[in-house]
This record gives sequence, C-alpha cells and structure tokens, in this order.
Amino acid sequence: MHSSLSLSTPSSFAPSDRTVVCDIFSAQTGSVVVVPRSIPFCGLRREVYGFRSSTSAPRPLAISSHRRQNKVRASSKDFDYELVIIGAGVGGHGAALHAVEKGLKTAIIEGDVVGGTCVNRGCVPSKALLAVSGRMRDLQNEHHMKAFGIQVTAAGYDRQAVADHANNLASKIRNNLTNSMKALGVDILTGVGSILGPQKVKYGANNVITAKDIIIATGSTPFVPKGIEVDGRTVITSDHALKLEFVPDWIVIVGSGYIGLEFSDVYTALGSEVTFVEALDQLMPGFDPEIGRLAQRVLINPRKIDYHTGVFASKITPAKDGKPVSIELIDAKTKEPKDTLEVPHLYCIGDANGKMMLAHAASAQGISVVEQICGKDHVLNHLSIPAACFTHPEISMVGLTEPQAREKADKEGFEVSVARTSFKANTKALAENEPEGLAKLIYRPDNGEILGAHIFGLHAADLIHEVSNAIAMGTRIQDIKFAVHAHPTLSEVVDELFKSAKVCKLQVRSRSTASLGPELRFSVILHWLKLTFLVKLLSQWRSKILHCIA
Repeated sequence: MHSSLSLSTPSSFAPSDRTVVCDIFSAQTGSVVVVPRSIPFCGLRREVYGFRSSTSAPRPLAISSHRRQNKVRASSKDFDYELVIIGAGVGGHGAALHAVEKGLKTAIIEGDVVGGTCVNRGCVPSKALLAVSGRMRDLQNEHHMKAFGIQVTAAGYDRQAVADHANNLASKIRNNLTNSMKALGVDILTGVGSILGPQKVKYGANNVITAKDIIIATGSTPFVPKGIEVDGRTVITSDHALKLEFVPDWIVIVGSGYIGLEFSDVYTALGSEVTFVEALDQLMPGFDPEIGRLAQRVLINPRKIDYHTGVFASKITPAKDGKPVSIELIDAKTKEPKDTLEVPHLYCIGDANGKMMLAHAASAQGISVVEQICGKDHVLNHLSIPAACFTHPEISMVGLTEPQAREKADKEGFEVSVARTSFKANTKALAENEPEGLAKLIYRPDNGEILGAHIFGLHAADLIHEVSNAIAMGTRIQDIKFAVHAHPTLSEVVDELFKSAKVCKLQVRSRSTASLGPELRFSVILHWLKLTFLVKLLSQWRSKILHCIA
C-alpha cells in the first residue's frame, strides 16, 4: 500500500494555523511534529516497541558493567579522579551524588547545559505543559464543573505565559541540580567530552584528564529519519513542540506511544486537531492491550483525534511555495538491531545505552554502576522500574504486560492470573468526580510473585510505585495484602488489587517453612512444639475440670 497525506494550508502560510510534528514517537499535521523514538522522556520502556535508540554520538555504546573488587581503589591516586561522568543529565547527576556518598573523587563533564534532555527538553517542560492542559480540560468540561456546582465562563490561555511557565520550571530544576553537585564537591567541567583511550578523557578544546572509571551518560538527541525534512515551522521535532512557539489548528503526530499521547493531550486541550500515524497495527502498541483499549476510548475517541495504523511515514515535506505539508505513507518496515561494544572500566547508562529511555532509569543505572565500582555486586532489576504517561487521566505501568507474562509462563511452565479493580468503586475517585479508570495486577497464583501492573485513571503515575517497590523488594502478594491503606484515598485502588488476588493456600503454607532460613525454621518448629504442648496441657485441665464438676 502506498498513499499520500497532504495537509491543506493557506497559500500564505501562518505557523499558527498548521504544523507537523514528527516524533518517531509522534507527529503533527496541519503542522507536523516529528518526535523521534530516540528522544528520552519519562515514560514507557523502549524495548517494548522493538526500536533501536539513536544518539548524537557516532554509535551508542551498550557497555558491559564489569564487577569490581575493593582492591581496585588502591591505585586511585594514579588518576586525576576516581570517577568521571560524561553527561550531566538526570542519570549523570544521580551517579555523581551516589559516588560522592561512597567517597569517590568525582567530576562530571557537560558540553551543553546541566540537566540534559529530561530537564531542558523532555520530562520537565512537558509536565509543565501537561499541567496546563489538565486545568484547561477541567475548565472546558462544563458537565464536570456543574457536577461540583461550579460555573465557568469560556476558558482561555496566554500562549506565551504557558511557554514561560515551562521554561521557568526547567531553569529552576537546572539550577537545583547544579547547586546540589557543587555543594557536595563534584567538579563540574564544561565542554564536550570524548574518550581518548582507556581511562583517559578529553573535554573542551585541549583538556585531558584521567579517571579510574568512566561513565557515559550522554543522553540522546532527536533523530530524524531519512526522508523527513524538518523546517522548525511546519515540520518540527519534540524540542520545537515543547517551546510552544505557536499552537497549530491541525497537527499530525507520527507514533502513538506515551510521548505522542502526551503531546495529543496538550495540543487538543489548547484547541488543535490531531492525527496519529502509527506504524504498528493498533494505537498505543507498547501498552497492555486491555489498558490500551480503555485509554483509546477515553483519551482518543471523544477528542478531535483521528489516526492511521499499520503505515509508516516514509517522507514528510514541509509547507513551502504555497503548497501544504505532505506525508507519504507506506506499509510499516522493521528496524535493524543496534551494535554492542564492550570495553573495561567504561560504563554506559541512560538513553545512551538504549535499554530504557527513562530519566529515573538512567539515575538508577548510574547508582548501580557506582555500587559495582565500589566492589558491591549490585544488579538493577529493570522490570521493577515504573513508567508513566501523563495524560488526563494518567497511564502507568511496571513489569510485564499480560501477553508478555503469558508468553513467559508458556515457556517456563507456570500459570498466570489477573486481578482487576475499577476506580468506580473508589470513594476518593468518586469524590473527585473522576470514576473512569482501571487497574490490573498480573501475578503467579502458585507463589504470589508479582509479574506486572497497569493502571489507567486519576493519579495513576503516583499509584504504580507501591507495586514497583514490591517487585523490587521481592515482596509476594500473600505478604503485602495485609498492608493498611488510609481511607478514603486513591491508594485503596492498589490495595483492592492485592486483596482480590488469589494465591494457592498450599503454596503459602509450604513457603512459610521451606523458603525460610535455618534459624527461622528452627524458631517456627520451636513455636510449634510449644503450641502442641499448650494444647495438650489445656486438654488435661479440661478433663480435670469436667471430672470435678461430675
């Protein structure tokens, strides 16, 4: 199949009328917004999509993390620093603070501005815009306001003030990160960093330093595929879209992942119409299918959004010479895998390794690397790292989707069960007049292991962490279901999930002794003997009492 999508634009083009955003996460038409899949935002795991990451470096390094022994630090005096981090984004910042806590002499190199993509061009400004879109959506929902007894006249917004809000928030967070590193004695070195050789780094024009260990935390930049021409006005990347220099009447978003959904939430709330172009056969392909269907019913169907699925935007041409933006659509093609390079004493975290394009994942990876450098055998469980889409309502997830869990179960020979609960049964959600929502828990009924959780509803991004922490700590359902939650709160949605999950009782009994350590097993046996003796003693007393009565 080969088709062409043309964007009708006036002969005298005004950027505020139509734009295309191409994100190989998302795109706008009217204006096209291209948001490449290489762009890091706080949200969904990238491996779910099966796409590779792209960075500004010649080749992203997926560096193996070699375990260290404590004796490694004995020769640290031979180096300028014990640890040098290239890239002062959220991942590099987290690694630097943890390294200082471990007593390592640390420097961090930044060639642009502290904060990286997340703070300056990703998570932070996008959440500022989403905060505005959420309030606009509430004010525009006359039925919702009337339910609270509130009357609102036509809601409006000041585009420049909204853009300033996002910029000011990014500036504030950037300054906080800088000051926190300076206060702890981290040397901040300015200039583009590059690896000259083993344990040797160059930054700026001619500055060379040595380090016992090096962490690459360079993040990622917008990747524009061949055939897509970005002009910054009618075809733009997510970097342009977050600046909110104009609000088009119509916008095409190439890709319907969490970034595409977030942009659609912002722009539809501000008055734009949206068209999704999705390469896979259904919208939101990386989400759990049940959650995706509900999200489509709430976030897409009632809004001014249409879509094309199963097609790839092979060519996007900006509006010029009186012609509209044009997008050529062809059958979707698969992506080739990424190369891997292994080097000793060199680690790669965050977007640069392409494992999970999440700021908090980068920070966790950085802390894990520092632990290994200091001789600790630390392994980060990536299945315990949560992700969120900050639409209205929000979507969050951790661990496996239901199809992924069932595929794993078929291969390894165990059963999978699913517990569900609705926000319609939650008092706090009803008080907020936000009953639309679903939470589901995927688990093993034989041993209570939590495999994944997915939530769609009010403050889903906050609720997911109880489950993610349980997965990280290895807590089983039969243990956490007795936790107490305040009433009335949204946290009771998760509480209901745990309580409704059914775990095999026989397995619970066997786990209480077989899985315990020798000392705990001895303690259990001792208590059992005491209990047996007490029961026998009570039986003797009962016989004597009955004898006396007789």
